[in-house]
This record gives sequence, C-alpha cells and structure tokens, in this order.
Amino acid sequence: MLSHVSIGVKDLAKAKSFYDAALKPLGYKCLTEGAGYLGYGAGSPELWILAVKHPVAPNAESGLHFCFDAARRGDVDAFHAAALKTGGRDNGKPGLRADYGENYYAAFVVDPDGYRLEAYSSSAK
Repeated sequence: MLSHVSIGVKDLAKAKSFYDAALKPLGYKCLTEGAGYLGYGAGSPELWILAVKHPVAPNAESGLHFCFDAARRGDVDAFHAAALKTGGRDNGKPGLRADYGENYYAAFVVDPDGYRLEAYSSSAK
C-alpha cells in the first residue's frame, strides 16, 4: 500500500548514527544520502529522513508509530539493544505480545527526535 514514508529531524548526523545502528539488525541500511536527507531500506529507500527546521513534535498520545519487519525474534532483540545504545529510549522491551497475536514478538523504542518505533517478527524462533 505504501511506497515510502518521510520524517523530519533536527540533527541529521545524530539520526544517521541512530538509524544505521537500529535498522542494521533488521537488514535495512542507508541506501542514499545527501546534504539534507537519508533514504533507508533493504532494496530501495522506503524510510526517508529529512533535515527540517520544524519536525513534528513528539506526542505519545497521537498513536503515530512506525513498525519495521524483522525476520527473527533475535533481530527484534538486536534492534532494541542497538537503539538504546545509540540514543533511543525504551518504550517496551522485546517480548511476546499475546494481545496482538500468538507469535507477535515485538520491541518498542523512541528515537532521539521522539518518534515511536517498533520492530516485529511473527517467527516462532
């Protein structure tokens, strides 16, 4: 349904450090970059990060979050650990979320700009 999504950040270098580390365990990397943008994905850029003057203000009550696919549960664990190590905040430790489904394994973090992120795997391992 979606081709890509773009988010704005205040500090592009800080965002690059965070997203390079957090997305690597999921198989995503920075595929393109320029003076004011970064494009992340596996085969083509699907997450664009833009340097902007006025990013969307963090709002935990908005419901806005971005969920990334993970092949295995260990990838979800590695995403969470890497995100916390590079400036992210915990928003839900890795684990099964039985309310979401039998094999719904996920972790939640908040990036340095306040965006809420999730990594999810439906793998039984």
